[in-house]
Amino acid sequence: MSNLIKNELTKIFKKKSIYIILFVTLAFVILSNCMYKYFFDNGSYSYYSESYVEYAREAIKGLDPNKASDTKMYIEYKTVLDVYEMMQEYENDAWQIQIIASTVESYVTERNTYLYGAEKNEEQANKINEQINELLERLKNDDWKYFANEELQTAEEKVKALKDEKAITEDKKRLEGLETEIAMAEIDLDVAKYRVNEDIKYGYDYMNVAISNYQQYGYTIVQMDNSNTELTYQEKKDYNQAIENKEISKYIIENHVDVEKANDLRGILSRFFNEFGLFIIVIVVMIAGTIVSEEFNKGTIKLLLVKPYNRNKILLAKFITVLIMIGFSVVLLIGMELIVGGFIFGFDSLQIPVVVYNFSTNMLQEINIFAYLGTQILMILPSIILLATLSFALSTIFTNSPVAIALPLLGYMGVAVINQLAMQYNIGFLKYFVTLNWDFTQYLYGSMPLMEGLTPEFSVVICLLYFLVMMIPTFAIFKKKNIKNI
Repeated sequence: MSNLIKNELTKIFKKKSIYIILFVTLAFVILSNCMYKYFFDNGSYSYYSESYVEYAREAIKGLDPNKASDTKMYIEYKTVLDVYEMMQEYENDAWQIQIIASTVESYVTERNTYLYGAEKNEEQANKINEQINELLERLKNDDWKYFANEELQTAEEKVKALKDEKAITEDKKRLEGLETEIAMAEIDLDVAKYRVNEDIKYGYDYMNVAISNYQQYGYTIVQMDNSNTELTYQEKKDYNQAIENKEISKYIIENHVDVEKANDLRGILSRFFNEFGLFIIVIVVMIAGTIVSEEFNKGTIKLLLVKPYNRNKILLAKFITVLIMIGFSVVLLIGMELIVGGFIFGFDSLQIPVVVYNFSTNMLQEINIFAYLGTQILMILPSIILLATLSFALSTIFTNSPVAIALPLLGYMGVAVINQLAMQYNIGFLKYFVTLNWDFTQYLYGSMPLMEGLTPEFSVVICLLYFLVMMIPTFAIFKKKNIKNI
């Protein structure tokens, strides 16, 4: 058996096509890393687009603030232009931009309303203008802590006011509403405390993204907790996802570590199969789809069958070779990424753990990147093996390489559609379809599976059934194939 496998591996590595695929794969790895390094989109921080500002400039020319029908639009466009002018004093990613957008803009709107609105009040407009100038002076002096403390004080006052109202409220419906409002306000208070206590300057860096995510996912959890309707299965999954994202955001805030960073070596490795899975599938399918059919097409099958091995052993050796090539492809791609990614990004990021929320323990779990990567690969391995088996079966049964390669690849590309249909419309019988079962990452860390009713045991049985349905006919047909006319 070992000699047969060795012979098969020798034949594979004598093919020029395998080196072409590996060269293309290496080129993609290099390109992908360069894209993440030099062209990764970190987001645009422009509050107003240039086109919208230009539109406001042109539109305001045709409006008369003294005309009742034009007043509202005039105030809106005038505010846009005034705020935009203030923002031009700073770089697009400056913390001041965030404060101008979140705080100063409301003052500008109020001032312009008193200046141009139906009830003009120049004295009040001047008072507000003084407040605006004071805020702008603090922005100019880089006094971000003033705004953070103001935010904290406002949040504390809001929580106190809502709790005081709750203490004297007897109406049950209003009490339910107050419970939700208090929970929301307490999230805002947590955010304000984090900013002050963790010394998080306003801006658009990963710490501010974490604060924003903590707040938004916190809102989602509160809304679902206070929902009067029973959550659907998908909503329960969304709820769990919100819990995980909130806890990971909290971890980032408290540890000042960007565990969500995508554009470094660790980030790419943590999404290894999403980034390079297609190339693994292509390499494996091309090998599995030709390993038998080429023998028939070239007539070399006769030379193989005259050797002192029975047909089952010959076919088994070929399939084992395919499995070996799966391992080879995975290890090779990881090696390519480590070398290329390490050269482009450096290896420092590998020290940062992957953080996941374990729903079995209801705790965050830190995992070494290589342990995480190994676990992910093992859990995804059934999908690669089953696709390789399908290609191998087609290659053996039909002895047609294009069909044996094309059909599995088309099937792989259609997986997302099938899974989405099953989840969106809760199509029960689709849970017996292999694509919903072959990705065992859905069961990791106590997560809810893709579809209600799926369990690890069920998925193992389904995958084994599909494997046997493909392999039993393959061996039976190969054993009876007539090679006289080849």
